[in-house]
Amino acid sequence: MPVRDNTKIWNFYAPVYNLFMLTNKNAYEEMYRKIRKAIQNKKVLELACGTGLISNHVAEVSKAYIATDFAENMLIQAQKKKSTDKLRYMKADASALPFEKKSFDVVIISNALHIIPNPEKVLSEIARVLKTGGILIAPNFIHENLNGSALMMSKLLTVAGIAFETKWNAEEYLDFLKQNRFYAKKKTVLKASIPLMYVEANYK
Repeated sequence: MPVRDNTKIWNFYAPVYNLFMLTNKNAYEEMYRKIRKAIQNKKVLELACGTGLISNHVAEVSKAYIATDFAENMLIQAQKKKSTDKLRYMKADASALPFEKKSFDVVIISNALHIIPNPEKVLSEIARVLKTGGILIAPNFIHENLNGSALMMSKLLTVAGIAFETKWNAEEYLDFLKQNRFYAKKKTVLKASIPLMYVEANYK
């Protein structure tokens, strides 16, 4: 079965993506605080950066920060609010990264693994470009104890064409990371439109 290409969908929603994510403002503010602590003075790669919601809030504390996405319109929106000269945006496929082995201290991929048809390949690429002892920061929506509004949000996303390839609960998500040799050292569930599990993990 061919892998579905969602580029057109993300290019279409790029201009309104930030407005949509306002529903998760508090969760993202907490996530920014955690990420800033983890990336201080480190070389960082972000995958599926979208409109720069994370990169433009945290990159200034890094040593250097490359934020990538496969959708041109997302990168155009991100560039409009570029927050620091330490930050560079570029187009890249998360499953075939154009970087050398062991290039980054930290790799971030937020709310993307669950919508990627081949997340194992992405984690393999992350492991390749991550330095020994480096950190994967992988916040992800989880499907666990969903209330009515969370269920409605999940259905609305599907109707909008943003399909969840995988619907993990917290335990399943951590097991998925572990099966790909990423072991969580920090984890917490943040309250969002759909519960958001913040994870920092090491590759072993």
